[in-house]
This record gives sequence, C-alpha cells and structure tokens, in this order.
Amino acid sequence: MNMVFLPGLLCDQHLWHHQLPHFPESQVADLTLDDSLPAMATRVLANAPPQFALVGLSMGGYLAFEILRQAPERVTHLALFATSARADVAAAARRRKGLIGLARQHRFLGVSCRLLPSLLHQDSLADQALCDLVVTMARDVGREAFLRQQTAILARPDSREMLPTLRTPTFVGAGAADQTVSPELGREIADLIPGARFQLFSRSGHLPPLEEPDGVTAALRNLLTPA
Repeated sequence: MNMVFLPGLLCDQHLWHHQLPHFPESQVADLTLDDSLPAMATRVLANAPPQFALVGLSMGGYLAFEILRQAPERVTHLALFATSARADVAAAARRRKGLIGLARQHRFLGVSCRLLPSLLHQDSLADQALCDLVVTMARDVGREAFLRQQTAILARPDSREMLPTLRTPTFVGAGAADQTVSPELGREIADLIPGARFQLFSRSGHLPPLEEPDGVTAALRNLLTPA
C-alpha cells in the first residue's frame, strides 16, 4: 500500500521513523517549502502516487483536509493524529502571530528543553533520545520554514463542514496528555466522519508516533487491513 506521511510543525521525516520500516511503499512529504496549505497540497499531490493512504499529524492533519479538498479520489485511507478540523480561535491566532513576529526578528525559538513538557507526556520526558530528537527536528526545519508553516496554519479554514461528506476509511488518534491540541478535537473529527474510528493514546502528549510507536503502527496496520 502506498502511503504518504505528513509531518507536523517543526517536524520532519524523523517523526515517522518508527513507522516507515513497516510500510516500505511510503514517502514523507517535505512541508518546509510553501507558505499556504493549498500550495503544500499541490506539491504533495504532484509527488504522490496516483492513489495512496494519507497519514498526518497536527499541521499534517490540516494539510490532509486540503488534499482531500483538491483530490479526494486519490486518497484511499486516512489517518490523523493530534489534530483539529477547526480554524484558529482568536487567542490562538494572536499567539501564532506573536511567534511569527519573533521569528522575523531573528528570535526563532525552535523547541527548547524547557518547552518539551508542553509537547510530551511526562513519561516521555525521561527518554533523552526522544527529547533530543524533538529538539533536533525543530532545529533542522529552521526559522524560514517555521515562518512559512506558521503562515500556512494561520490561514487554514474550518474543515468541519466537509467531514460528513467523506467516505474514506479513517482512523483518528489523540494523545491523552496533549497540551497543544485537545484530544476532544480529535474525537470531534471522528464523530463527524462516517465510520471513523477514534483511539486515545494514554501515554502520549502531542507526538504519538514517537511516544507510542508500536500502538501507532498497529493502528495504521488495522486501518489498511480489509474488513
């Protein structure tokens, strides 16, 4: 099964490094080059197989909805993690604009060790290799891509109205300790997509593919297994 993985903000292919060996016919999209979701989606579709399973986390989930707007017939299965179908509320938009302003002043914050408790489950904080990976991904994505990604996220539309029209087999996962995207927003997506399945990852924060890799891999396998 061809699969396309969509990373989150300040993440790259390493977000999915546990899952990739289990799905050899897969690719990880580069989401660092464009400053709008439509442009990102056009680039992903240009490089993707004719049909594919689509897997996205956080920003990758926002992008998945745009891909489904542009080419729903090409997506055979959908898996979403730690994401929302809603647009930013006013307070979130203000925070995002503030971070964009800081980055434009060359005060790019990336992900520091101080910020990790807001991203990861408390049990994950004891895994130094995991913590180092999250910090390194953000550093490698860098300031310019961060600006583009935040600009794209800020302009995203509310996708809830589209969800009941989807007929794509769908799995939605959320981290129980996610402080970035409430698990209830993932549950909302699953409730709106006909036949979608929801799973709460009890030992995860915002990054289930890294925090509970075996559970995420199993969920993807189950999604792709014919009933």
